[in-house]
Parts: sequence; C-alpha cells; structure tokens
Amino acid sequence: MVIFPAKNEEGTIENSIATAKQSYYKPDIILVDAFSTDETTQLAGRAGAIVIQQPTKIFPAKGLAMKAGLREAFDRSADIIVFLDADIRNLTPEWVNKLVKALIDDNCDMSRGFYTRHARDAAVTKLVARPMLHTFFPELSHFEQPLSGEVCARRKVWENLLKRDNGSGSTPDGWGIDVWFLIEAAISGYHIKEIFMGTKEHTSFEDYQEDVSKLSKMAEQVEFTIIREAIKYDRLELQKKVNV
Repeated sequence: MVIFPAKNEEGTIENSIATAKQSYYKPDIILVDAFSTDETTQLAGRAGAIVIQQPTKIFPAKGLAMKAGLREAFDRSADIIVFLDADIRNLTPEWVNKLVKALIDDNCDMSRGFYTRHARDAAVTKLVARPMLHTFFPELSHFEQPLSGEVCARRKVWENLLKRDNGSGSTPDGWGIDVWFLIEAAISGYHIKEIFMGTKEHTSFEDYQEDVSKLSKMAEQVEFTIIREAIKYDRLELQKKVNV
C-alpha cells in the first residue's frame, strides 16, 4: 500500500497516484489530506485513491498525516506500506518497485529513498538534520537524506515504531516525524537501507528556492525532535566532543 500525505497538491497528485499504481506490485493508494483548499481530494478520488483526512486541522502536521495513514493501512491489512511525497514531478513506478524490492530481496527492515537534488535544495537536511545526527547519533551520519519522504517498511515494523511512543506523545505531529522514524528504527536494531532514486524534482522547492527562511518552522521541528531523542537516549554528552 502507498500513502501520500498531501495538502494542496492538485498540480501533481493525479499523476502521482496513477504512477504509483503502475508499480509492479500494483498497490492500493491512500491519500491523507491536510484540509486542502484546492482540488486535491477530488482529483485523488477520481484517480482511484482511498481519501481520508488527518484528524486535526493544524499545519504543519506531516506526523499526524503519516500516523493517520498508517492506521488506515493497518485496518486494511496492508503488509508492506510505502510513503511517498505528493509533490514529486518526476515520480516513476520504479521508485515504488525499488523501495519494496529492498524489503523482499535484500531482507532489510526499512528502505529509504535518496536522490540527486538541486544545489540549493534540502537546506534543513544539510544545515540541521545531518550535522545534529553526526553529533548525537553518529551511527546515522552516513544517511544521505534523513528527512526522506520516500520510506517503506513492513506493517510489523511500523506498528513497533509507533509503540515506542509508550503513550508519552513523543511521536512528532509535524515535520520531525521523518527523522524520528529513522532514529527509532535504528535504536530498535532494524536494518535500514538507503536506495538511490535518481533525481528528485518537487514543486515545494519553488516555495523556498529564493528564501530558505520559509523553512524555519521545519528546521525548528526537526532540531527539537533530534534534541528530544538525544535526551531520551542519553546522548547529550556527545556534544562535548564538538569543537566550537
């Protein structure tokens, strides 16, 4: 099953769903809508997706959307669950194939996409996520794109990761969810593999290409997610090794 968290993605969502459906694995599609004000949900429904809405009208809420999508996939007895960003212009069926194939043929627990991107893209990854992981979780510093929106795992892995919240509410509701899943999967001992997808072209880059300050909320949420994970796993002492 493929899940697209989405908000106002009418320009790409129809093609994204049609493309994912062409995968060798012929997945069902779930669109988790973040209260779009355009034609995203109508187009997704016409394209054959199961359309649900995230439970709370807040933004950013990628974590809420992903958790809602997982619950829907669990209810539908999905075995392998893939997340894809909804704003990708150059998505191909091979992206789904590669992510799923890694689980089936390479026996990994989680596969994550990485790709070539514009030199000015991925500012939060370059300036926040990777440096902070290098400091607090150095065993994860080799991951090219720890904030990847293209992630695949079996149902049991997703269920176990959500259980690690232990009712504490620590699972991020916003942009911190991607790096949270990565850290928790690694701490759980899961075998995680990055899969090269080629080039990624996505419409959201246009929003911040000339002004990366528009990513400040995302940077803040990613930063505090990693700090909270560092506190949880007693990693704060590692900052003393950093020269400033």
